[in-house]
Amino acid sequence: MRTTAAPARLDHIALLGNFLPRKCGLATFTTDTHRALIERFPELTVDVYAMDDHPGRYDYPDEVTAAIPQDDRTGYLAAARAIEASGAQALWVQHEYGIYGGSAGDHLLALLDRVTMPVIVTLHTILEKPSADERRVLEALLRRAARVIVMAERGREILVRVYGANSRTILTIPHGVPDRALADPSEFKRRFGWDGRKVVLTFGLLAPNKGIETLIEAMPAVVAAHPDTLYVVLGATHPNLVAHEGEAYRDRLLAQAERLGVGENVRFIDAFVEHDELLDYLQAADIYATPYSNPAQITSGTLSYAVGVGKPVVSTPYVHATEILADGHGILVNFGDSAGFAQAISALLSDDAARHALAERAYARGRTMLWPCLAARAIDGVETMIASQPRRLRKSAPDMTPLAPDLSAVERMSDATGMLQHSIYSIPDRRHGYCIDDNARALILMSQMADLSDERRDKWTSIYASFVQYAWNPDARRFRNFMNFDRTWCEDTGSEDSNGRAIWALGVTARDAKAQKHRDWAARLFDETASLAFDLGSPRAHAFAMLGAAAMLDAHPGHALSRRILERFGDELIALCDAARRPEWQWFEIVLAYDNARLPEALLRAGRALDRRDFIACGIDTLEWIVARQTSPEGRFRAVGTESFGRAYEEPLPFDQQPLEAQATIDACTAALAATGDPRWVDEAMRAYRWYLGGNDLDLPLATAADGGCYDGLHPNGINQNQGAESILALQLASCAISALSKVAAPVAGLTRAAV
Repeated sequence: MRTTAAPARLDHIALLGNFLPRKCGLATFTTDTHRALIERFPELTVDVYAMDDHPGRYDYPDEVTAAIPQDDRTGYLAAARAIEASGAQALWVQHEYGIYGGSAGDHLLALLDRVTMPVIVTLHTILEKPSADERRVLEALLRRAARVIVMAERGREILVRVYGANSRTILTIPHGVPDRALADPSEFKRRFGWDGRKVVLTFGLLAPNKGIETLIEAMPAVVAAHPDTLYVVLGATHPNLVAHEGEAYRDRLLAQAERLGVGENVRFIDAFVEHDELLDYLQAADIYATPYSNPAQITSGTLSYAVGVGKPVVSTPYVHATEILADGHGILVNFGDSAGFAQAISALLSDDAARHALAERAYARGRTMLWPCLAARAIDGVETMIASQPRRLRKSAPDMTPLAPDLSAVERMSDATGMLQHSIYSIPDRRHGYCIDDNARALILMSQMADLSDERRDKWTSIYASFVQYAWNPDARRFRNFMNFDRTWCEDTGSEDSNGRAIWALGVTARDAKAQKHRDWAARLFDETASLAFDLGSPRAHAFAMLGAAAMLDAHPGHALSRRILERFGDELIALCDAARRPEWQWFEIVLAYDNARLPEALLRAGRALDRRDFIACGIDTLEWIVARQTSPEGRFRAVGTESFGRAYEEPLPFDQQPLEAQATIDACTAALAATGDPRWVDEAMRAYRWYLGGNDLDLPLATAADGGCYDGLHPNGINQNQGAESILALQLASCAISALSKVAAPVAGLTRAAV
């Protein structure tokens, strides 16, 4: 049996949803969930973040940590920062369409993208036929959530069939219900003036999809058999309906009852009643009816509460009703079947024994759904989720000793044609062939690895150089990029960035290759091809070309083409920075993307090559800014997540983190050290390097030290265990850079320090 306190490893969670006094079913659910958690686990801290559709209207209780304005996206970002800084170990989200702002509620995604703790989501609506935006949002939730709670097994089936969800991450936990004794309705009727009446009750926010018309249509037949019957419709009109048409819908229902001659037998109570009063109303009813018209309704809190207090239920067969009332726990009537409702209700009112037996069966089922049961099962799910997370589970810090460069994994991914792009785990995946991006990086690596035999270096340098040479398309004056495994090209011209990387690799090889033959080849091809850079428009392509030109100018002082590249693109980068700059945004573009640190690095290396202090100053300013963006609250390196790409003037998201970013930052810090002599850049380079070794948000090493491999990325729930060429090369080039840094900056600050 569980104890009444949550285990020591789980002592703090955040709860996100609507909250009382906001008047809606989800607010009641979240409030009841919070109450159940606190009562069952008194040592558990539960921070409540309440979605607010009318800021300033609600007087939230002290339990609410913060309210989030529904349509203010910045409020979601502020809440994410607060949740991230709070120490909460998990975030539990109540999801319903219509309570979150943006297209189909996608403002919620902005919040989830900015927290690193595990997320559990309870889905209150699951659509079989979603709109494009509804599908997009729910699929994003499913990707982000480590656990998903549904309240009916049909919900699980829909998630798997329609959305491709992983069934193993889905928990079925029925809607919680209050703990009350099974009572005779007559004990409560006097309070409401219902003595001597047979009472049929429906409650909840009034809206057309509740099917009230069907019950009113049934009332003449019920009243004919039982003249004392009273049908009570309890609940305020849904706020959205009030905003659209006022009380016109309620008025239409009242008119229907009068027209059918049952005006005295139908009573509307226009109120949003408090919890205990609501239960009193329920217990005063002889029968509870839910004539809902939506077959796909997965969850009904009103139905759950009715079963929980032991009401005989007559309902349409929507999803939740078919599950909770199965096996003789209620009576189902077809949608819109007024005659069927009249027959079922009349039969129950005529047979006290059958009605009481049904009430007892319903009550027994309700005992399995008490709020403490929901709290316990949910916390079990959260604990399991946290236990399966790699985050912060190490008993000791990972080893932060820099790795020696190791060619093993590079060789594993290479053949006589070049380096293959992708892998399945560590096995090369030939279906995706090769690309010049990876082979250009591999060519650079061959000149940076200090401890290679002449034979190995010559072999692989020749292979990667041959790939680059063959990629050159003189007719189009562009490098091709993608090659199939059968050595056929996928296109005549590659992307701008791939062309920039090819120029970069040629410049570095012309300067750093150990064999004169390779330096001569690279210099000749650079001279033949590098002018294509002037036709490129991508700032990153310009930066890559600048890195190659700076290396070429080192190898051949006075090299005119290289000087032109550095001068033109350096000036353009400064102009871009001036145009995009804001007080809080010191960057070249209004968005962040991949390989970000290459832009300041290019300016720094150009500034040194040309003795341009303005280039160096801008390079340092922007590098400092991007380094700050790449720092987690704990001070660890946090690569700008790929989900951040293309978001104008927004803080970067924490996932998914790619190895390329850490390598780019290390190289930029090395350039900053060379330009300024400031040892702080050694510390920054080491902080970025530790990301590979486990100094990251999940305390997980991405480097596989035994063979020089590197995993492809860091995701909220762990690492991408594939080891593609880009990731392996990023690690090896980073290791070469750190090794070289230790030789030029001795003693190197940070090399022997523990992880941040």
